[in-house]
Amino acid sequence: MSRFKLPKLYTITDARLSGLSHAEQVKRLTAGGSTLIQLREKILSPKDFYASAKAALRVAHERGARLIINDRVDIALALHADGVHLGQTDLPPEAARKILGHKAIIGFSTHNLDEARLAAALPVDYIAIGPIFATSTKEKPDPLVGLEGLRKVREAVGSIPLVAIGGISRETAPAALAAGADAVAVISLLLTEPATITDNTRKLLSSL
Repeated sequence: MSRFKLPKLYTITDARLSGLSHAEQVKRLTAGGSTLIQLREKILSPKDFYASAKAALRVAHERGARLIINDRVDIALALHADGVHLGQTDLPPEAARKILGHKAIIGFSTHNLDEARLAAALPVDYIAIGPIFATSTKEKPDPLVGLEGLRKVREAVGSIPLVAIGGISRETAPAALAAGADAVAVISLLLTEPATITDNTRKLLSSL
């Protein structure tokens, strides 16, 4: 595995929310200081997803950032992306590791203590846990983990890098880090107002 160090801020793109291409989102996020970005796309055809991710990856690498592809191991492999982020119903991390190799960054979503415990034994580079707080990004979010739940997950998974996601704001991000997260992942906080993505990314980073 890559054993990379998570930056405190992990940003995630959303074309529907921002109204911008993934490449443009990456441009604005990196201008604000983001160095680890996940490309999240649920609607495009594989062909269009590939083209969009290719453009976004080019921008990310030009600006010294890493780009993680959500769900699609095939596209991550085809583009030589920095890694892939997998959900509970996606290709198992063990299979993704065989396909992408030991240098790829592989992240895995969990939503409770039991899932996090199981994930800690998998060939993943980080575990995402959430939602920590109430979130509007998902139509049917899982039950809240909360800060106390986050603390329990931190104790259970040992030293594996942990990403807190769900309802993260400038006010709550420091609390999530204090509760044991190595990084906070954000979507709507930065993307709701496209014109302020860069400025808001910079402000959030300064608060961490």
